[in-house]
Amino acid sequence: MRGDSVGLKKTSLIVALVIAAGLPIVLAEPAFAQSPAGVSNVENFIRSVITVLAGLAGLVATGFFVAGGFTYITSSGNPEQLDKAKRTLTWSAIGLAIVIAAFVLANIITTLATQAFGG
Repeated sequence: MRGDSVGLKKTSLIVALVIAAGLPIVLAEPAFAQSPAGVSNVENFIRSVITVLAGLAGLVATGFFVAGGFTYITSSGNPEQLDKAKRTLTWSAIGLAIVIAAFVLANIITTLATQAFGG
C-alpha cells in the first residue's frame, strides 16, 4: 500500500514538472510586431480555449509517457513493474489519441458552425 502512494507522488511530481515546463510554450504571447491574438468573437475564444486545453492535455500525456518509460527502464525485470509501465504507456497513448481526435473534431465543428451561421 505504501509503495502505491510513493509511486503516485512521483508520478504527480513528474506530471506537475512537465506541465510547469510546458506552460510557457502553450501560453506564449505573440510578439509586439504581430497583430494581437485577442478574442474578438466567440469563434476565436472557443478556438483559443480548445488549443490551450489540447496543449495541456498533450503535456500531461507526455509526462505520463516519461513516467511510464522511467518505470519501464528501472523495473529491473520485475514483472509487476513491467506490467505497470506497459499499462501507463498504453493508457497514455490512448489518452493522447483521444485528445488529438477531440481537437480535430472540435476544429471541424467550429469551422462548420462558423460557415453555417456566418461568423
